[in-house]
Amino acid sequence: MTLKHWAIFIGLTIIWGASFLWIKIAVQETGPFTIVAIRLVLALVALAGFMIVQRPELPRGRMWFYLAIQGVISTAIPWLAITWAEKHIDSALATVLNGTVPLFTIVMAHHFLTDDKMTRKRVLGLLLGFAGVLVLVFDDVRLLGEREDVKWQLLGQGAMLVGTTFYAASNVYARAKLRGVPPIVQAFYTMLAADIVMWMITPAIEAPFTLPRLGMTWLAIAWLGVLGAGISYLMFYHLLHAIGPTRSAMVTYTIPLVGVTLGVVFLGEALTWQLVAGTLLIVSGVWGATRE
Repeated sequence: MTLKHWAIFIGLTIIWGASFLWIKIAVQETGPFTIVAIRLVLALVALAGFMIVQRPELPRGRMWFYLAIQGVISTAIPWLAITWAEKHIDSALATVLNGTVPLFTIVMAHHFLTDDKMTRKRVLGLLLGFAGVLVLVFDDVRLLGEREDVKWQLLGQGAMLVGTTFYAASNVYARAKLRGVPPIVQAFYTMLAADIVMWMITPAIEAPFTLPRLGMTWLAIAWLGVLGAGISYLMFYHLLHAIGPTRSAMVTYTIPLVGVTLGVVFLGEALTWQLVAGTLLIVSGVWGATRE
């Protein structure tokens, strides 16, 4: 990897790792539907500039339908689930649970794709990763029924896993239905579809609809939209084509380290042994399951 590639890799780690910190900040004032809807608008504005410069060929025929479906399963649902989850769990924990996406992807790819089957190495990685999830949720499960807040923490953890499951499903769906579609086209039109859905339902669900008032909330949503969902997507695909999928996937291992550190340092979140052990198990499991 060249110095440029390392710079992009580190930039992606920081942008995506910090996104969970900014979600936690944003949900202190604003509802998850509003956050996701505004985030999508900002992401579209960022991507529109690249669309104008690159002038890619527009999708044709049924591809519009496939992109619309991808917008719902890759963006609208997981972003909502993860944002809602952070109302009830720490950003550090959310970051670690987000690291299970490759594990769910491997399971789904085995069942729905013909060229990406399970191997013994992948099974061992899956078992290790899901052992990490069990470590993270064990204490809350044990205390369920004794404390009211534990129920909401478990629901938050469940919402995170719903979000990562949809991320995984969208990865497999994209491979099956969107092959050959330029990355900028996938990014722009899936987010456009998701944004249309969000603005149809947000004013009704979070009524009366109000925009954020705090500057910090706007800064958080701007980070999530412009950097976390717009520019970072193009950075990742540049890296994917430049250094290959295996080395690009290494960003999955570094994101939890950034997210946990930022949550502990800036939000005063607890660094428990369960969080440390769960992080190590999940990262080790993903590494073992995805390395060639």
